[in-house]
Amino acid sequence: MTDDQAGPRALPKDDVLQASAAMLQKQLYIIFTTPTADLGPVLANLEEHLAFQVELEREGTMFAAGPLWNDDETEWHGEGMVVVRAGSRDEAIAIAERDPMHRCGARRFTVRPWLVNEGAMTFRLEMSSQKLTML
Repeated sequence: MTDDQAGPRALPKDDVLQASAAMLQKQLYIIFTTPTADLGPVLANLEEHLAFQVELEREGTMFAAGPLWNDDETEWHGEGMVVVRAGSRDEAIAIAERDPMHRCGARRFTVRPWLVNEGAMTFRLEMSSQKLTML
């Protein structure tokens, strides 16, 4: 198959937005974070990093975050993913630069814009026990 037969290699953003106009179209940013060396520096800065994550959560910046397992789900090699609410990719980069893991050089990061269109969240609130569960 030639390139002409394969179709376009990319679509302009406006075309994607038009095609998904009836969907959520919530712009978020994913911070992919990976160790720069072994896990020693990551573990040494983990407590300060987690406190920073909780701060982002409390201020409403963080959408979700957590470790990325290896492919067979048996080990953690220090990688993580943080999804943030930001006004732009540059703002998301500034958030990532504040992370103690990145400031000390234990991890490096990349930021990708993510347009959330589909999905569902279900919660169960048990009032008598004040228990909230995400299903």
